[in-house]
Amino acid sequence: MSRVRTDISSGWQFREDDGNSSSEDGWLSVKSVPTQVHVDLLANGKIPDPFLDLNELPVRSLAEKRWAYRVQFPKPTGPSSSDKPLVTDLVFEGLDTFATVIFNGTKVLESDNMFISHRVDVSSSLKDVNVLEIQFDSAMLRGRELLKEHAHEHTFYVRQTEMSRVPVRKAQYNWGWDWGPILMTAGPWKPVYLEQYVARIDDVWTECEVSENLQKCSGRILAKTTGLSGKSITLSLLYNGSVVYEKGCAIDSDGLAETKFEIAEPKLWYPFTHGPQNRYELKATIDSHDTKSKMVGFRRAELIQKEDEFGKSFYFRINRQDVFSGGSCWIPADSFLSQIPEQRYRDWIQLLHDGHQNMIRVWGGGIYEHDSFYDACDELGIMVWQDFAFACASYPTYKSYLYSVEEEARQNVRRLRSHPSLIIWAGNNEDYQVQERYKLEYNYEDKDPQSWLKSTFPARFTYEYLLPKIVSEEDPFAIYHPSSPWGGGKYTADPTVGDKHQWDIWHGAMNRYQEAYRLSARFISEFGMEAYPHLETTHTMITVEEQRYPGSIMMDFRNKAIDHERRLATYVAENFTIKYDLETYTHLTQMAQAETMHFAYKTWRREWGQRKCGGILVWQLNDCWPTMSWAVVDYFLVKKPAYYAIKNALRPIDVGISRNYHDWTSGHVDPTMSLKENKFDLWLVSDRPDTVLADLTVKFVSIKTGKDIRSPLNISPVAIRPNTTTEVLTDHEVLQEPQNSEQQFDISKLEPYVIHAVLSFNGSKIATDTLWPQPLKYLNFADRGITTSFVNDDKIVVSAVRPTKGFVFQETRGVSLTDNGFDLVPGEEKTIRVKGTEPRSLRYTYLGAPSGSLPVSQ
Repeated sequence: MSRVRTDISSGWQFREDDGNSSSEDGWLSVKSVPTQVHVDLLANGKIPDPFLDLNELPVRSLAEKRWAYRVQFPKPTGPSSSDKPLVTDLVFEGLDTFATVIFNGTKVLESDNMFISHRVDVSSSLKDVNVLEIQFDSAMLRGRELLKEHAHEHTFYVRQTEMSRVPVRKAQYNWGWDWGPILMTAGPWKPVYLEQYVARIDDVWTECEVSENLQKCSGRILAKTTGLSGKSITLSLLYNGSVVYEKGCAIDSDGLAETKFEIAEPKLWYPFTHGPQNRYELKATIDSHDTKSKMVGFRRAELIQKEDEFGKSFYFRINRQDVFSGGSCWIPADSFLSQIPEQRYRDWIQLLHDGHQNMIRVWGGGIYEHDSFYDACDELGIMVWQDFAFACASYPTYKSYLYSVEEEARQNVRRLRSHPSLIIWAGNNEDYQVQERYKLEYNYEDKDPQSWLKSTFPARFTYEYLLPKIVSEEDPFAIYHPSSPWGGGKYTADPTVGDKHQWDIWHGAMNRYQEAYRLSARFISEFGMEAYPHLETTHTMITVEEQRYPGSIMMDFRNKAIDHERRLATYVAENFTIKYDLETYTHLTQMAQAETMHFAYKTWRREWGQRKCGGILVWQLNDCWPTMSWAVVDYFLVKKPAYYAIKNALRPIDVGISRNYHDWTSGHVDPTMSLKENKFDLWLVSDRPDTVLADLTVKFVSIKTGKDIRSPLNISPVAIRPNTTTEVLTDHEVLQEPQNSEQQFDISKLEPYVIHAVLSFNGSKIATDTLWPQPLKYLNFADRGITTSFVNDDKIVVSAVRPTKGFVFQETRGVSLTDNGFDLVPGEEKTIRVKGTEPRSLRYTYLGAPSGSLPVSQ
């Protein structure tokens, strides 16, 4: 007799809970569960769309209200009869957040943790017609009460938004963040269903290790069951449908069964940049009672932290291959989590794969993501860095809180432990920076967890004792890192050890992005630059035509970053000739972001050769609502030019060029120095496991005329070393007699030029880089001689008479381009494949263009 699941997804109603349970007034329809209250209020026309204009403001008051959801449903028929009693469980995969569950008039559950699932046996109370009601209290008000209740035993500190979030086990971004709105959700945000069975398999998993020589995978297969003690269970592994291991095992009195296993020459899982994504089917079967299976992958994952000349390394080694981790940080994909379909998760992960990004970091202020997120990462070969759900605060450790945290951690480690893509768990996001900011007690040499609980930073107990203990018990071979950032007890800004959140670009010192070479670290797990989304998204989120200009009240309100206009305007003004119409200013902000990505990824990936920098994760990949932010892809999955800058910098084999940095606006510096610079470096970097022989051409082209200022360099063949950096040219002189080297600088005689490198393999171009004098605002971009043509119905070809910077097509929803935000060099055509629209319908601009939005027909 197999178990039967009956979803309780339709027929629901909801209303504001005013405490008058006897009244039948105010009930409104719910389209389906999972859901959250804002989704239902919007569907019933009771609130304006919070994603538009200033509409977030009038809905903020919902945070202080209580809500009730109810549904009536018949008794399910259940599985066929058996000599054993039938068990009926009421299952809640997630309740947001303070919830009281009443079933047929009896309270059966109270929950205060959004990240925990619940299973309630309702066998004895099931009727022919059943009534289920869930009452949701205000998480914000309950958080404020908890602050008062525990003030005597903990001093709460917080960065970002309201203090009441800290004692509440709920997605922290619901209180607002510097990229997202204050939208305090409530409701049954995950599936609700009945499950009927006489016996069931709760879980099946492996605890195993791949040998150092990769020739065998050995360990244990385990299964947890209910109602089957003393019975036999079959545990098996299959590859492509063929059984590679199978054994019948007895189930002990605790419902646990296990067997040792070993696979010779296992098919291994790799990040897509380094190999195939082989997976096995893991299966547990108990006669006709139940079957449970899942896809698993085997890989040998190591975090390499070794003393070296730069401090201590930090990079990942997968199946004996050192892996440079290039990717993004992930925030929740929507302010209303219940409305994210599985396909949208897969689309996001596909964007990573298509953009040559092999790692995603799930940030601690959000959630433990949907299973489909990790499934897609497994299938596409994306490594996952998973934060536990703590961010930017000093969290408490009173007894009930730690009990809830432990249950949360165990449930989610168990749920996610079979995903080969999940490479590392981190204890939190930036909580040690809170410890540093508020000078909370921390003595790294003190190794007594009980003493940590008595300090002013008791959360150390959670991150350095409780969570690593849980991970080691539930997934013994997993990698655990106490925090992000974290450097073994050193100051979190120390670039010589651990991972670092590098915010001296944008925040902090507001270094110029051209100074990225000064800002490297062993692993950069956050950095970023803001930009506007494409115009279609701006027009969607700002519906009032008169408000569609930079600096309008609606545009300012939309951007949640502290001092956003000061910072963004500074980076734009430092680097570009300012035009303030929406179309052009959008392009300038996008160019600032794309240039930041270009300088950072190119520069820091160069250091992979010495293992000085082991990875780069941009803050951030995505948005939770339509906005302008650090995201390189907007809420509607429309890619900004920065996405392509990252994609190109993370090509399997890439070429990079750099000049010495010269400041241009600080005090009495000489702003002509960058224009006089006559030397450059050129390097190649590869993810490939073998040496590649390629052809390299370097051109030097006048920005003014489009003509070569000297003969090109041709290096053929150039041997590109495997999985490292190949330095090709260092301090190479462009001209024997540099321009304007005399004491008096004559700008009228200056002929600025770009250095353009093309790397080819077997006659095909595989990578390019174009180095421009900095800052770009010193250059004249008039009359670039742009031409466009079309090939078939799906390609557009672009060329220029003179070097052109930042050619951007205005992307829209559903449109896919093979490249965007690129530079054009005379003598070369850029062919772009277009999907989702007619190429002739595209609009574009570039630095110095006569308009911020030009039709391709011109």
